[in-house]
Amino acid sequence: MQVLQVQLEVGPDPAEVGRARRWARSRLIGSGMEDDEPLAETLILLISELVTNAVVHTGCPAVLRMLFGPAGSAGTVRVEVADTSCRPPRPRHAEGEDTGGRGLELVDGLADRWGWQPEGAGKRIWCEIDRGVPVVLPVIQEHPGDRARLRG
Repeated sequence: MQVLQVQLEVGPDPAEVGRARRWARSRLIGSGMEDDEPLAETLILLISELVTNAVVHTGCPAVLRMLFGPAGSAGTVRVEVADTSCRPPRPRHAEGEDTGGRGLELVDGLADRWGWQPEGAGKRIWCEIDRGVPVVLPVIQEHPGDRARLRG
């Protein structure tokens, strides 16, 4: 199966988060995913959190990457954000009215898997969501004698 990989360079500016969301949404639609599909909404939220972490907490430029298979196929969608900061991600626990500290908790709750790894002088944070298997309805073949037996 062919995997499509797309990437976007993101500057170290919080305004880049919105641009990354718009770019990701257009790439998901281009891959055949419906804009209002729950999977698309979840991926956009994950992308928003990972890009925010990269540009706000590190102050470094980042690269957003998405990898997914053909439209309508089962498989895994992977999101990666690489930055040039060697500081590992640090999950925090937000309290009550805190305006931050929930990003990695959201990633942990929404993604099927996530993690991070050192990469060069920086790191790569990734998450994956498994796409559902397409629904296949069984084909029931009817034979001419079946109706007579059922009525009989």
